[in-house]
Amino acid sequence: MAHHGNTPAAWTGVILILIGFIVGGVGLVAGNMVVFWVGVVLCPVGAVAGKVTSMMGLGAEPADH
Repeated sequence: MAHHGNTPAAWTGVILILIGFIVGGVGLVAGNMVVFWVGVVLCPVGAVAGKVTSMMGLGAEPADH
């Protein structure tokens, strides 16, 4: 069964990365480099959180090919 990313693990990673991108963009436009770097740090945190939640069993099952 194809989930196409509709799993809690995928949503967790994507939402955190999206928040990081938005925060970083706002910080860059506002000229606040601290806010920009907070956004930059949130992006890899989102990727790690997505992987961890996937390993906890909240991701898609591997396809049996």
